Amino acid sequence: MRLFWILVVAAVINGCMYVSGSAEGETPVHVTAIDVGQGLAVLLEYGSRYAMYDFGPDSVGVVDSLLARGVDTLEWVVLSHNHRDHIGGFMELAGRGVFVRRLYVGPDTAGDFYRDSVLRVARALGTPVDTLLRGENVSFGGGANGFEVLWPASYWRVGENRASLVLLGKFGASKMLLTGDLDSVGERHLLEMNPTLSAELLQVAHHGSAGSNTLSFLSQVSPKYAFVSVGAENRYGHPAPSVVRKLNLVLGDSTRLYRTDLQGSIRFELSPSMGVLVP
Repeated sequence: MRLFWILVVAAVINGCMYVSGSAEGETPVHVTAIDVGQGLAVLLEYGSRYAMYDFGPDSVGVVDSLLARGVDTLEWVVLSHNHRDHIGGFMELAGRGVFVRRLYVGPDTAGDFYRDSVLRVARALGTPVDTLLRGENVSFGGGANGFEVLWPASYWRVGENRASLVLLGKFGASKMLLTGDLDSVGERHLLEMNPTLSAELLQVAHHGSAGSNTLSFLSQVSPKYAFVSVGAENRYGHPAPSVVRKLNLVLGDSTRLYRTDLQGSIRFELSPSMGVLVP
């Protein structure tokens, strides 16, 4: 009888224990904000397949970082806009042993030099190039929910930061918003088009610039976790103290704000059944 009650108590305790990681049988999406200094490079992993949102600046070893992680094929790469700190790393791919199946770009009307350099590399790699606009989708396939393009719309002619492709990733119970360098005007238009926009995980726009990240935008998205890709002691003062205060207010806990300048590369897990997990 004593053994019986011991087994019952053990079963109850085990049933109440939290076990980290996704539920058995489901495939989570892993998100890594690679530390590229003052820039942005987000590695996305679904099973054994990989993709990228932005590629960081050149001369910081983004390709080396991919190879060190065993990444030799990217299903797709989305480049948010034509600024060097977001696309420069792509220009170093030729001859490095990382194959890109498809490249997606936005309708950015500025940054011709960097855009043309990227397109030359894509041609050298034999990589098809498509332009994304609001309403289109990219995904890993294989039953995985994907990323919806929320911005910019086809009727907007925008350049620079405001041209950033904004993606909303949906994976069951998990949602992630990738904003590139979207500015405050772009945020306002984005909310007008998506009045119920929300996401558990937020990539903080423009490295935490005060020219982005309005309180109305952050409050509407209402993330549980957020990350800033930013260089240590950068000359822009990113992330702006005012933005950090707003993020801490919205997140409700300063430990839920992650920064590459303080913590290096940051990895999240998006579980279709359990939401966002921080391994």
